[in-house]
Amino acid sequence: MMGQLSSGQERLFYSFNIEDHIPANHLLRNIDRCLDLSDLRHYLADFYSPIGRPSIDPELMIRLLIVGYCYGIRSERRLCEEAHLNLAYRWFCRLSLEDEVPNHSRFSKNRHGRFRDSSLFRWLFNEVLRRCMDAGLVKGEGFAVDASVIKADASRQRGVPGDEEVNWSDPSLSTRAVREYLEALDEEALAETLPKRLSLTDPLARWTAAPGGPAFFAYSTNYLIDVEHGVIMDVEPTPAHRTAEVESTKTMIERVEEQFDIKPDRLIGDTAYGTAPMLAWMVDEKDIEPHVPVWDKTERKNDSLSISDFQWNEETQEYRCPTGQALRSEWRAFKNQRSHVTKADTIIFRSRQTDCAKCLMKERCCPNTSFRKIARSVHEAARDVARRIATTPQYVCSRHERKKVEMLFAHLKRILRLDRLRLRGMSGANDEFTLAAAVQNLRRLAKLTSQGPPTTG
Repeated sequence: MMGQLSSGQERLFYSFNIEDHIPANHLLRNIDRCLDLSDLRHYLADFYSPIGRPSIDPELMIRLLIVGYCYGIRSERRLCEEAHLNLAYRWFCRLSLEDEVPNHSRFSKNRHGRFRDSSLFRWLFNEVLRRCMDAGLVKGEGFAVDASVIKADASRQRGVPGDEEVNWSDPSLSTRAVREYLEALDEEALAETLPKRLSLTDPLARWTAAPGGPAFFAYSTNYLIDVEHGVIMDVEPTPAHRTAEVESTKTMIERVEEQFDIKPDRLIGDTAYGTAPMLAWMVDEKDIEPHVPVWDKTERKNDSLSISDFQWNEETQEYRCPTGQALRSEWRAFKNQRSHVTKADTIIFRSRQTDCAKCLMKERCCPNTSFRKIARSVHEAARDVARRIATTPQYVCSRHERKKVEMLFAHLKRILRLDRLRLRGMSGANDEFTLAAAVQNLRRLAKLTSQGPPTTG
């Protein structure tokens, strides 16, 4: 017998409880168990006036933003529309059926105002990280670091050549992103090397073609994760430039050590983090094992002799070639002692011209010069430490654990849909990256704690 829907919209009163309509295994229900915003109002108390009309509850806006980043809803206007219709979103934000969803313009006013001035998103990230630590998801033994390029909200057509003079006093260029760029130039002299192209919309965004394909303006989000369960320990935005990405690692490690008193025993990274100064910082200053491939361009691909074919003598501070001849930084004594350190932080070791002239291996060693030169980094001892670690079984394990940070970047772009920024300037990138990292930790915490205590190993 064919059924027929009875008209159910004529009733005047309903008995309805949102709690009964949210599944027990719903993602937002699991996240709500892990989220604690009880200290939020106390943290923001100094940024609200004690008089006047009551504002919208800041916890409501934070919960709405968490919903948006958790489900990849990037538009705040659409987020408000979805929260108006979706029962799960209303339940998570503590809204009843009669409560009104805040207007989307309130988000812009608060995100660019008191939320940014108070570093609220950094506070939220730290609070979520503490919950992860309390749940036993952070071991603190091994960290991995990497960067991922995210497109900036800047058009290619609004770019000019990097060496072209720009009138920044033009009223049409008087935007927050431009002001941040000019302040950064005054403070840090970011224009040591001129970029190929400069965006007039977001000048701090870097012109890059790193992912392959056509170039675009972009920022980099840098993650420092604990490899035990893939929890993000810190996040730092930088222009899409390799040097800035590597330097951000120092900022993140020192910040985690200062705030949580955690310093890893080993740090895992790709070849970009294997420069001599970075390895020296890890080994000499922080006593961290560098599980990082050494950045080395001295190995020759042809049949000629490389630096690895020469033996270093620590006592005499000299190299020995395969035939036993010495290479020294100085062959005679100087009245005034010299360091012999070049601008590239290297020391040049040279052989005797007379020794090379009669050597049978000259054609393989230095066929185009009269003697052989070797540039040894002042941080070569730290590079040797990284080379020794690369021969251990633990290093092989670290290579596999490094993939966890790549998985987080894939989740960030595909699931959270943060493949292009909506906010401009370094402050906008910092807001988006920090909030997205906090949401990723929340999802990880909700998933692992809902399945029982985490297992190590």
